[in-house]
Amino acid sequence: MASPKPPSSSFATTSRTYLRPSAVTIDDSFLTETNNTQKCKLSQKRKTLSSCQSSMGGHLSPWPTYTSGQTILHNRKPCSDEYWKRAGWQQHPLGTTKPRYLEQLENYLRKELLLLDLSTDSAQELRLQPYREIFEFFIEDFKTYKPLLSSIKNAYEVMLAHQREKIRALEPLKAKLVTVNEDCNERILAMRAEERSEISMLKKEKMILLKLIDKKNEEKISLQSEVTKLRRNLAEEYLRYLTERDARKILIADLNELRYQREDMSLAQSPGIWGEDPVKLTLALKMTRQDLARTQMELNTMKANFGDVVPRRDFEMQEKTNKDLQEQLESLRDDYEEVRKEHEILLQLHMSTLKERDQFHSELQEIQRTSTPRPDWTKCKDVVAGGPDRWHMLAKGKNSDQLVDVLLEEIGEGLLREKDFFPGLGYEESIPSFLRFDGVVENKKPSKKDVVNLLKDAWKERLAEEQKEKFPDFFFSFLERHFGPADAMAWAYTIFEYIKLFHSNEIMSQFYAILMEKRSESVYIKQKETVTQLLKEMTNVDSQNEGLLTMEQLSTVLKSTFPIKKEEKIQELMEAGGWHPNSSNADFLNYHSLFMEDEEGHSMPFVQKLWEQYMDEKDEYLQELKQELGLELHDEVTLPKVRETLMIIDPCLDKQTLNSYLSQAFQLPVTELPEDSEEKEEDIVIQLQTVLERLQIVDIRRRGPREQEPTS
Repeated sequence: MASPKPPSSSFATTSRTYLRPSAVTIDDSFLTETNNTQKCKLSQKRKTLSSCQSSMGGHLSPWPTYTSGQTILHNRKPCSDEYWKRAGWQQHPLGTTKPRYLEQLENYLRKELLLLDLSTDSAQELRLQPYREIFEFFIEDFKTYKPLLSSIKNAYEVMLAHQREKIRALEPLKAKLVTVNEDCNERILAMRAEERSEISMLKKEKMILLKLIDKKNEEKISLQSEVTKLRRNLAEEYLRYLTERDARKILIADLNELRYQREDMSLAQSPGIWGEDPVKLTLALKMTRQDLARTQMELNTMKANFGDVVPRRDFEMQEKTNKDLQEQLESLRDDYEEVRKEHEILLQLHMSTLKERDQFHSELQEIQRTSTPRPDWTKCKDVVAGGPDRWHMLAKGKNSDQLVDVLLEEIGEGLLREKDFFPGLGYEESIPSFLRFDGVVENKKPSKKDVVNLLKDAWKERLAEEQKEKFPDFFFSFLERHFGPADAMAWAYTIFEYIKLFHSNEIMSQFYAILMEKRSESVYIKQKETVTQLLKEMTNVDSQNEGLLTMEQLSTVLKSTFPIKKEEKIQELMEAGGWHPNSSNADFLNYHSLFMEDEEGHSMPFVQKLWEQYMDEKDEYLQELKQELGLELHDEVTLPKVRETLMIIDPCLDKQTLNSYLSQAFQLPVTELPEDSEEKEEDIVIQLQTVLERLQIVDIRRRGPREQEPTS
């Protein structure tokens, strides 16, 4: 029967929007919602297929019964050649045709299958969707079988969802299995690499052992050959000794027989006739021949064994020559090593000199850029009291820094003379004992010469004092004895201000340093003793008592008085005494003038140079102590370490002097110093900077030369 053609295009479009496989887990609620949605869409699609309902007539079509053995729909592409051939074969003239609804379903299925994209991963899900829709159409159209068909469809859907859940659950296990597989492969490769390295090591060890076995076998063979040779030599020696023994026995028998024959012949001869014994001559001839044969054999043996041997005399001569050459070679090697070390040292010195040069150059440029012009000191001659003559006397031989001090002293002296009173400093512990006063004290306004003379008198009394008290207390007692208790404090403040101001005056500066405990009075005493001893030595050399010495005698006296001073230091002292490079050794010098002082207590350049050298040598001594300790100033040092270092840098130190140094450095009485190698020595620890500052105060000097390392 004829029926209107369904709108296949709208049906295909509707089905395309429905065909979308999902990877989300499908549960029962989701299936229910999906079924409801599909029912809504299928109800729309069924309207397109409503024209075919008339062919069904409310019951199933009997068409398959009439066409038994024919396939409704083959699993082939609808548009292929084979399909059209089969379709043409099916149209045999039996007089029966398919229902229109079935044809529409097959056409719809073919169109949907053609429109599917089977190249994706979810191709099977997409392929199942058209069949699912066809089955829905059947369920909706056959009301009688709808419950059964729906339950069948739902059972299959639940099973498919369950299988998807299983597949989704197995995906992480698959990834984990891949990871475990890669890890196992890496372990296997690592084990194989380790086995290969171990096999290579075992092979190397095997080769080494095989070589050792070969070497041992060679040694065994050589030893066996040597044993065989020794056995053969032993057998030959044994045979030779046997032959020699038999020959000796035969010779003894022959000698006995000849002796007996001689005795018989001597008895048979007449007593008056004596001649040569023919038997004796025969025996002598025989023995001589044997000796000749033996000598010839020995000569041949000597020629064979020692034909290529050098004579002993030549050997000894060559050996001596070789020994001399070897000694020369060793000497040259030592010289080369020494020269190489000196070359390296010179290179280092060169590099350090270059760095210093560059540093000095940069400093010079910086100073030239930032420094101010040098002052014109000649302007001061019209300002200083005494006029140009006194200024020339004050400025002679002084640099700019010293001239500033001189100028400040002149200004300070003027200010001091203008003051009439000094304020008292109080009674605090930080105030020196001779300045503890509360109130106002009078300025005595003495001259500079008076202060110097007063300090000299104080030193004379201090040196003559038997029972020593503290220097500040002695100073105040001295002022009380000279000026009375009433004026002692005023004189103390006045002298203190003067000696604090005049740094350029030796007596004042030294007295101030000792009074403020910045320097020990033993330094001043030792310096005076040195000057006195030097004057005494010069007087002893001056046999004529004329007060004159030649430059050569002066040099001799200086070297004998200061045996450890370097030659350049002696040269500086001689230049300070008046010697010049163009002077002759026969020139005379008035040595008393070297030790004179002016009215203000200034020493001559010779004594000043002696004091400067002492201070420089003390600084060098303490710097050498620091370098030998190898510590920084903030590091701590123990008493035994200082003791050991002092003995290293100055081996001539006696025990008493060493203990006095240690007592000053660690502020311990000499009687309480622990002996060497005592355990409690290690407990006495102090900072290195403190040790050096305390040793700087006292009289410390080198007692002898430092032992030099032996040179090759």
